Amino acid sequence: MASASLGTELDLPAIAISLEGAEYEPERFPGLIYRLKEPKTATLLFRSGKVVCTGAKSVEQVKVAIDKVINQLDKIGIKIKTEPKIEVQNIVASSDLGQSINLNAIAITLGLERVEYEPEQFPGLVYRLDLPKVVLLLFGSGKLVCTGARKPQDVEDAVDKITVELRAAGQLR
Repeated sequence: MASASLGTELDLPAIAISLEGAEYEPERFPGLIYRLKEPKTATLLFRSGKVVCTGAKSVEQVKVAIDKVINQLDKIGIKIKTEPKIEVQNIVASSDLGQSINLNAIAITLGLERVEYEPEQFPGLVYRLDLPKVVLLLFGSGKLVCTGARKPQDVEDAVDKITVELRAAGQLR
């Protein structure tokens, strides 16, 4: 997920009427949702001029999506004069440890201060890292999800770190 500011207030009801495919239901959500097929993203526009782009696979795709939204706004008479500064706020990535893992044993091994594991509530183990500051969701299949990263290197570092910790604890070959 990435955000940017268009530097101007937006009239969301007028945009919703003029922009084909826009979804705006202020009683359910305060922003306007505009989905693109290419790149496959959803862009949320807010009255303040803030824009949030989700679903992009890269920063380049975020730029393309926001540029397309700005072009669509331009076509309906809304001029954006400043180049939006894009800030990555959350990268979500998945990985596979290549083997099944015992979440009960891992919950004990990794220590209760950084682990949440309640299999009756959620099938994954939640593991919070301090450096990089991310959250890993570990599943018994060996698959994992990393969330909260701000740059791709954070994801790599987190996966490397959990792999080392699990091997050191005898929980991973």
